Amino acid sequence: MMYSAITATTGLASAQALAEAVEELDPAPFAVGHFEIEDGSGLYEVGAHFEEEPDGIVLDLLAAVHGARAWTVSEVPDVDWVAKVRRDLPPVEAGRFFLYGSHDADKVPEGRVPLLIEAAMAFGTGHHATTVGCLRAIDRLEAQGFRPRNVADVGAGTAVLAMGAARAWPEAAPVVAGDIDPVAVETALANLEANGLGGRIACVEAAGLDAPAFREGVPFDLILANILKGPLIGLAPDMAAAASPPARVILSGLLREQAAEVAAAYAAVGLREIDREEIGDWATLVLGRA
Repeated sequence: MMYSAITATTGLASAQALAEAVEELDPAPFAVGHFEIEDGSGLYEVGAHFEEEPDGIVLDLLAAVHGARAWTVSEVPDVDWVAKVRRDLPPVEAGRFFLYGSHDADKVPEGRVPLLIEAAMAFGTGHHATTVGCLRAIDRLEAQGFRPRNVADVGAGTAVLAMGAARAWPEAAPVVAGDIDPVAVETALANLEANGLGGRIACVEAAGLDAPAFREGVPFDLILANILKGPLIGLAPDMAAAASPPARVILSGLLREQAAEVAAAYAAVGLREIDREEIGDWATLVLGRA
């Protein structure tokens, strides 16, 4: 049995200080992290995982010192979560794309574009509405006759979108997929091999477009970025500079109410909204030159 402790506090500095204090506890947690619960909200969740039951009184004292809410401590069964997710995640249909795990290899319908995606220790199994929205946008562009010569996937995660683009446009080269997380890059490389795309996509560790493979590939005819509102707005000038005159830019990771602000930031650098799809609470934008 393991134990999970979760609280919330206001402000990044408070979250970082609380996380650092928790790391000094005895018994010490084997993992501590914090993240903003909703982009721009200023409210941060702090979580810690323990192999032994933590002292609730000490946790509550730390919460009080750092202005955080009371901790919620839960027992967590010792489960192989990756194996469980592999069993439980159903296939995903997004336009002509069919995303599946190896346990569903016998379920791929005829006439679909198959992408084998295993659950792993990185974000990106393809089940989120933003991924579905981006894959549908790729499918629509291909059906409209759009033919990119080279493609960039920024913040690629496990390279689902890069693989979708490589399947949609076999002639496109290079396809460059970059992510700041080395675990995501490792998972992406494994996905490429599993799908027979190891020679089609360059998968690199990069913050935004800051990597030699991106600099060597510009200008890109298609840029994909399924990340968050803040990074997308910050990357707008770099994206515009890396995009060819006829380029299309597909953006997601956005709540519906955030889409207008992101679209405005890109319009300011010459990339205007030409298509939008909303799936539940999430939005996917397709941009092009005015």
